[in-house]
Amino acid sequence: MILVPGRLWRWGPVGRAVGAGLGAGVLFGAFVLVESAAWAGAGVVFVVLGVYYGIRVARRMDRLWPAARGMKGADRAAVVRAARGGGTVADPRLMPVVVEYAGALHRAAEEDRQRRWVVVSVTVFAAALAVHDTLTGSIGETVASWLVVALFLGDLLWWPRSRARLLARADRAAASARRATDAGRPADGP
Repeated sequence: MILVPGRLWRWGPVGRAVGAGLGAGVLFGAFVLVESAAWAGAGVVFVVLGVYYGIRVARRMDRLWPAARGMKGADRAAVVRAARGGGTVADPRLMPVVVEYAGALHRAAEEDRQRRWVVVSVTVFAAALAVHDTLTGSIGETVASWLVVALFLGDLLWWPRSRARLLARADRAAASARRATDAGRPADGP
């Protein structure tokens, strides 16, 4: 959910699944193509992982931010854009939704943190496999293996800082939305 750009939120659940799945399918299919030069294998990986990842991402998005189901696509995209950019939304009725989306980002980040050990383990395994492929494999296998290692290292080294900046911007947007919502409420008094 954290990696899903605002424009993908403009679509319904099926569109979000197709958008996320297409990106994943192309990426993983390209790895298979580089590694084995087998178009059939790349096609199978494209379809299988694209469908799996697309469905998984769409379901996770719906689970973490259930309020999105009842919103128009343009409103979802505006909320996501404001929260991810640390700004505000012009429409006052969307301000509480910015706070909800910021909370959903934090829940997604916490789930991801709990699974960090998996990424570390797979990175170590991928590095060992890349060394093996370098010594015994073809050029395609070696290139694909080291690209996988680079992706996992990016996830371990670059992504935590980027995620922290994203969450800080979402927190700023949520705080701004809370202030604007509180300022619009009538004061309690006698």
